[in-house]
Amino acid sequence: MARTLGIFDYIIVGAGSAGCVLANRLSADPDVSVLLLEAGGRDDWIWIHIPVGYLYCINNPRTDWCYHTAPEPGLNGRSIRYPRGKVLGGSSSINAMLCLRGQARDYDEWAQLTGDSGWAWRNVLPVFMRVEDHWRGADEKHGQGGEWRVETPRIDWEILEAFRDAACEIGIPRIDDFNRGDNEGVSRFDVNQRNGVRWSAAKAFLRPALSRSNLTVITRALVKKLRLEGRRVVGVEFYQGNEEAVAEARRETILSAGAIGSPQILQLSGIGPGAFLQQHGIPVAHDLPVGENLQDHLQLRMAFRVRNVLTLNALLHSWWEKAKIGLEYALFRTGPMTMPPSQMGAFVKSDPSQASANLEYHVQPISLDRFGDPPHRFPAFTASPCNLRPTSRGHVRIASPDPRAYPAIAPNYLSTAEDRRVAADALKLTRRIVLGTQAMKKYGPEEFTPGPQFQSEEELLDGARRIGTTIFHPVGTCRMGRADDPSAVVDPQLRVRGIERLRVIDASIMPTITSGNTNTPTIMIAERGSALVKRRS
Repeated sequence: MARTLGIFDYIIVGAGSAGCVLANRLSADPDVSVLLLEAGGRDDWIWIHIPVGYLYCINNPRTDWCYHTAPEPGLNGRSIRYPRGKVLGGSSSINAMLCLRGQARDYDEWAQLTGDSGWAWRNVLPVFMRVEDHWRGADEKHGQGGEWRVETPRIDWEILEAFRDAACEIGIPRIDDFNRGDNEGVSRFDVNQRNGVRWSAAKAFLRPALSRSNLTVITRALVKKLRLEGRRVVGVEFYQGNEEAVAEARRETILSAGAIGSPQILQLSGIGPGAFLQQHGIPVAHDLPVGENLQDHLQLRMAFRVRNVLTLNALLHSWWEKAKIGLEYALFRTGPMTMPPSQMGAFVKSDPSQASANLEYHVQPISLDRFGDPPHRFPAFTASPCNLRPTSRGHVRIASPDPRAYPAIAPNYLSTAEDRRVAADALKLTRRIVLGTQAMKKYGPEEFTPGPQFQSEEELLDGARRIGTTIFHPVGTCRMGRADDPSAVVDPQLRVRGIERLRVIDASIMPTITSGNTNTPTIMIAERGSALVKRRS
């Protein structure tokens, strides 16, 4: 017999970046009741809050779902790790902390695809600004006094400054802000930190609301399925440990479980591709293309040995240096322990025909085989370009009617000729910056990943297949579109097409991926989505 929690005005499934914003905004009305369900645990582990702790949080079942993709044909059949946050704050509690909005053209394209000008850049910019507390203060593109704190990195590295000089040497402009609508150029990233500590969505939005008597938060709550009466959602069924529980929603249920979790819950509930659901014995409540349109940024982690310069590799292999690093952080909240994975970035065109920058670089003073592995024992750095506008499309599909079974994740990387061409061009451009400039010459850079043996177009593509991996930006699996668009899962108001009292509000609704890291755009989606919910209530 399932335990009954009662009736709430709103049920939010998922306390990641979007869910934390929604819980704050909806519970701000004392006359409504809100239930927030999170499948992960509390964010009470020290390594969540120390910025460099991402090294310990990613691929750790305490904080990460530890997904893997299906074998990827475009990556020589490799199955790769696919991190997603499993904790209050979701991926904002384990991610790179980089604050990037994308490009104005991204949102203007959303407006065109959805027929709703509310998603255009001119209209989402004030939403970004409203939630922001930017280190620059308030101006025509930035906000101050909001919950989403933005600061600059608290450490410098000579090798990263050299990369910036090298980029400028080949004509990439030096800029000081990636978040004004046109991010082409090279600069340091802004980060979501407060005084050298990670600033997650849980800290920014959820914690201030926890004292409200009308907000109930339950962790370790794995949703089994939505409860439907015909095509109306009336609540959710979920597991809390080994116990089954039920909660009812008087107004709306909102899925904010992310680009992997939200389509999984919909499919388990009978909302998805009909023929596919029938194969798993799930009665079809509504046939929709849920789980299709998966998009991600594939990064190509090129690594270079260097000399005559300090990198993090050396520091992390010395107990004495690690002790000094820890002491600096304890006393000043500065130094390597404040590091996001990347401090220096660049947005560039892979070739002159591109309408705007279509590559993003993440440059790091460290090299390792993959996240979770120790750094190499020689000085080196990593320069990772990723294709910002991939044309490849994948999918997320349940592998079993059991909600505890992981879904099948198939990004389908490098499945189009365009993406393969951009990948080869990205490797060539990186070599031009690192190996062909005076700014880098004194460090004697030597490429070891993928390696100098990859030269022809075919060989470069093979190199890309060997080193390509996710940069943790899955989106699009509950695609937003016009109300009559058969390829859309939600309409421009984020309501699930054909289903009453159900919305999806998270990164899965993006019709096309943004030109940069996706966490801050997800915050914007939730902020705008909360206003849409309240407008209809």
